[in-house]
Amino acid sequence: MRICVYCSSSSRVGPAYVEAAQTLGETLVARGHELVYGGGCTGLMGVVARAVHSRGGHVTGIIPERMIPFEVAYHEADELITTETMAERKGLMIARSDGFVALPGGLGTLEELSEILTLKQLEYLDAALVLLNVGGFYEPLTAFFERLIDLEFVLPEHRSLYHLANSPAEALDHVERYRTHSAPSKWLSR
Repeated sequence: MRICVYCSSSSRVGPAYVEAAQTLGETLVARGHELVYGGGCTGLMGVVARAVHSRGGHVTGIIPERMIPFEVAYHEADELITTETMAERKGLMIARSDGFVALPGGLGTLEELSEILTLKQLEYLDAALVLLNVGGFYEPLTAFFERLIDLEFVLPEHRSLYHLANSPAEALDHVERYRTHSAPSKWLSR
């Protein structure tokens, strides 16, 4: 499978996040998967890409041309695709992936995983989305999702749009076992 990994480009994050990115990259290769990601060499992005390469795995990076002059591209990628826009980048990442794992990250990661949730909810995409909950990182976000359900902005059945995992192995277990999503349409009245 081609697994898209969303994650931080920051190199200032704590060691638990670095370790999770390293382990995820190594586990991807051990299970015979390929990495698709944002093409960066810094932060968790660089860690996961180098971990995949260190085990002989395949890395596809997709990065906007605008970022190339900042020397943040992972030029060692087996395939480094440049795009004109962030929207084009995200679209290619989605089109080239069979499942999605979100390591901890900042605003970009939040935007990317939100897009996958929305595409799944609107039935444009049917693939696994796993939030890798390193040290409880995603618990405030999933609590917010619960608030959206409590206030009836989201159907309770849409909890199935994502899976919260506590380890890279559990994250990949979910992606590998994922079957077609069957939540009701968002427009069904209650």
